[in-house]
Amino acid sequence: MPEIEVLKPDRVFIQQVKAIGGDTLSQCYQCAACASVCKLAPVDRPFPRKEMILAQWGLKERLMADPDLWLCHQCNDCSVRCPRGAKPGEVLAALRSYAFRHFAFPGFMGRALSSPASLPLLLLLPILVIGGLLWFYTGGQFSPLINEPVDYGKFIPHGYIEMLFIGGNLLIFLFAVVGLLRFWRGMNKSWGGGASIGFVAAALSAGREILMHDRFGRCDTNAFRRIAHLLIFLGFFGSMATAGLALIAMLMAPGQYPPIPLTHPIKWLGNASGLAMIIGLALVIWQRSAHSDTSGKAGYSHWLFIWTTLCIALSGMSLQVWRLMDLPQIAYPVYFFHLLAVFFLLWYAPYSQLGHMFYRTLAMVFAAGVGRKPREFEKSP
Repeated sequence: MPEIEVLKPDRVFIQQVKAIGGDTLSQCYQCAACASVCKLAPVDRPFPRKEMILAQWGLKERLMADPDLWLCHQCNDCSVRCPRGAKPGEVLAALRSYAFRHFAFPGFMGRALSSPASLPLLLLLPILVIGGLLWFYTGGQFSPLINEPVDYGKFIPHGYIEMLFIGGNLLIFLFAVVGLLRFWRGMNKSWGGGASIGFVAAALSAGREILMHDRFGRCDTNAFRRIAHLLIFLGFFGSMATAGLALIAMLMAPGQYPPIPLTHPIKWLGNASGLAMIIGLALVIWQRSAHSDTSGKAGYSHWLFIWTTLCIALSGMSLQVWRLMDLPQIAYPVYFFHLLAVFFLLWYAPYSQLGHMFYRTLAMVFAAGVGRKPREFEKSP
């Protein structure tokens, strides 16, 4: 006699998903048009139809262990062609936002990053930490800084900043690993069966796709997003590489001012990366604002990430301008704001929209390991 499975719908979960952007969930009547038009969906058990069923039933645990939530890139081909206006792309985006809350460690951080009411308290931590370092170093005496040429190393020593960057990010990475391990175990348990290729081979395969943003290019409705996301992606990691290379350059030439001249290749990389981020983010903002009917509605967590990243790029690019113009009254407040935005983004990464970097990567590695490919990829030679 077959085993009987008892389903236990979570009505609270359904209401929460609707509240964070999946309000059209109830309009789905399971016609399967969404799964038919999605070029990223595999032939076997395609999404997003099954995710819409699971969400309507409130089967939270199944959804949270579903790699297909993250294989969806919200190109919105499904939402544009949905005859009922159920907007599956937006529902899956809401489910991903919920996943940050579900896997968060500690749990309250996931709830905080999804609530606008918590924003002042979240900002308070980096303000107190960075402000405390500034006060400790200067003793509250800012007049010497104002009366001398702009030198960001005299405002807050670069060694202190690197200590915060390395120490804070190491701690946050450990917190992120807790949620990622839960996610990985959930995928293994729900999927069943072993991997068809090893983890390293799967990671290399997924890494190539991520680097080239192949899946964005398969979309029809929002193929344009590939350019914007690729610019942001390359700009973000280019900026991180710039920071690391700049630290090495300063250690090799201590006391040199300015430590890195504008003609140095590190400056070229930094400016190119910052410009790429600004252009990519501007394209995303324009697309989300002017074409929300096709690009999909962005929730609070999406906009928080977009505006925070734009603040980082704009303030970072302007710092060299204020230094060259020797305007300490502007340079140092902007530098403080830049550091605040950087650490806000990085310290809260596992609980915010930046968490896509962790969860989507892991889901794509898992999918590559079990041989789960988009139907369009399966047609390729």
